[in-house]
Amino acid sequence: MMRGRAARRTAEHRLTWQAASLLLAYPDDGQAARLDLVGQLCAHLPADRARPLLAVAAELRGMSEVVAARDYVDTFDLRRRATLLLTYWTDGDTRNRGMAMLAFTEAYRAAGVTPPDNEVPDHLPVVLEFAATVDPVAGAALLAAYRRAVHAIGLALADEGSRYAPVLAAVVATLPPATDEDLGWARRLVDAGPPAEAVGLAPFTLTVPPRRTTDREPAVAKGFR
Repeated sequence: MMRGRAARRTAEHRLTWQAASLLLAYPDDGQAARLDLVGQLCAHLPADRARPLLAVAAELRGMSEVVAARDYVDTFDLRRRATLLLTYWTDGDTRNRGMAMLAFTEAYRAAGVTPPDNEVPDHLPVVLEFAATVDPVAGAALLAAYRRAVHAIGLALADEGSRYAPVLAAVVATLPPATDEDLGWARRLVDAGPPAEAVGLAPFTLTVPPRRTTDREPAVAKGFR
């Protein structure tokens, strides 16, 4: 019985992670197909978990590609306050961030897949896709390790009344329960911003958010190989 409940919970988490990854993708010309897939995934989730995800999908479906893309960039790319790069929340523009990102790459390779080459490894949609489609145990461990960052993104989006806030709430619901310390840390980080480089250290070279080669380049990974 316990094993059956655990299996159902893992399946629900994987469905939620995949749907969230699709909803957090940059709205390019593959958007309609992704939203169709969200509907198929949500058909296998309990109604209370599926409802907010389907509502976001419906709202995105009702927007033109140009408007949806502009809103996405305004939300995630032009302001670091809601960046989807998990290590930026914990390490900011510091030298430590390089090592933090390496941990994601090593987790992907340990699971037998090549990290996507069109996005940095700590990008939340990439991590969610990995957890949903490759290794739910390793993926859940990465998400749990960065749950404060996920909470911070959710708080920032909720503060702004973003259409994407329910997606982060759905992801948060799959993580270990937050402590008061976790929530306090997330709130302080949203209010104050991520850590800055210490004096005397060479600045980390990756820009935040990652630069696109074109305005239409999708932000979500095309998949693990």
